[in-house]
Amino acid sequence: MSDNKTEFSVGQVVVFPSQGVGKITAITDEEFKGEKIRYYNIYIEVSDTEALIPVNRAKLKGIRSIVSEKEAAEALELLGQPCEPITSDWKLRYQTNLDLLKKGSINDIATIVRNLYNRSKIKELPILERKLYDSAKKLLEDEIAFAMGKSAKEVEEILHEKLEPLGGDIEAKEIKHFESADDEDDFDDLEESERIKDDDDESDDEDSDDSDMDDSDEDLDD
Repeated sequence: MSDNKTEFSVGQVVVFPSQGVGKITAITDEEFKGEKIRYYNIYIEVSDTEALIPVNRAKLKGIRSIVSEKEAAEALELLGQPCEPITSDWKLRYQTNLDLLKKGSINDIATIVRNLYNRSKIKELPILERKLYDSAKKLLEDEIAFAMGKSAKEVEEILHEKLEPLGGDIEAKEIKHFESADDEDDFDDLEESERIKDDDDESDDEDSDDSDMDDSDEDLDD
């Protein structure tokens, strides 16, 4: 029998980085290939969906507890800090921020929001990056709202106050990559490569007795 020790409990609110903030509605045991597997049933309000995540793979999926009020406040302060120069190569920029989202700490998510907001002050974000920005911003707002006991509207206003100086007094700088700078015609190629990668990952999961919900990067595009 696999390791089914639970770190989270029913009713607990958790962060599922690629999906959003959710609540554990149940912990269930199901048989798979002759073995009992324990699952977290997580309801994700923002998408009105329920994810079934094997207990022994929750950490691998980046699922974690909501941060403390102090950590939430520190993430807010991070939003107002200057950015490093931003690459104009959208593929590199997108992949870098996508990797941060997978890591899923609140500071990683705040960094995505700050970086893409800063980039948007240089040039309008392409569609794929805009979706990534919106997803990260919503995730950050929801977690901070829960951690600090504030409404989503209040947190949204605070985020705007922290971010806006980046588009005002602080001059945004970028690193030019002339060979591929803003080659937005390749969006379809990137999305297709992400789908192929996700399909390979899903196959690996099935071979290792994992039947959890597909939480691939393609969900950002849904």
